[in-house]
Amino acid sequence: MTRPDHQPPGPSGPDETRTYLPLVPLGEPEPLRADAARNRTRLLEAASRLMGGCGAANLTMEAVAAAAGVGKGTVFRRFGDRTGLLIALLDHREALLQAAFLSGPPPVGPGAPAAERLHAFGPAVMRHDRDHHELILASRTDPLRAYAVPAYRLRLSHVALLLRQLRVEGNTELLGHTMLGSIDATLVHHLTRDRGVPIEELERAWHDLITRVQLPLGRRAT
Repeated sequence: MTRPDHQPPGPSGPDETRTYLPLVPLGEPEPLRADAARNRTRLLEAASRLMGGCGAANLTMEAVAAAAGVGKGTVFRRFGDRTGLLIALLDHREALLQAAFLSGPPPVGPGAPAAERLHAFGPAVMRHDRDHHELILASRTDPLRAYAVPAYRLRLSHVALLLRQLRVEGNTELLGHTMLGSIDATLVHHLTRDRGVPIEELERAWHDLITRVQLPLGRRAT
């Protein structure tokens, strides 16, 4: 069987996910100067402390600037706007999840077959997003922007890579969008909090989806 003709641009090979997308916020210089990186970290740490007390919905650029001991203009220059700050905070907290599926132990990380990694990926994402749901919700003032942030793009490239490793036919990037949509943080929150669906049931649904994605390949192999 040949791989599908349509492939997202980028290198192919075992380290594709590591090099396919930069892990920096959109519009951020790469790499940051040492002093700029320190300032950015200080601002994010100040924002995290404030958010612990007032919540993501009440976090303001002015309060972050005061807590970090800088002018308000510095915060706007670094993050663009309040949504940009919240997205940067979310990316900052996503680092552990990214480390888990890029270089952590199997089955989420390398070393396990692609199918096992996909099975493990969905529950890991759902539980991570559940822990950061307030921040995710507050950062989604522009629905379209959610698909352009580095964290989402990295998740998408990772899922698409695993699908290609499974030799799934068709547009693996579009299929990846569909799969990630099924475990979107707001949908999972609605189902678990408003509809009373246990997260374990959502995890079983993810496993069923992975099995169904693999099924056509299994039928051709028999």
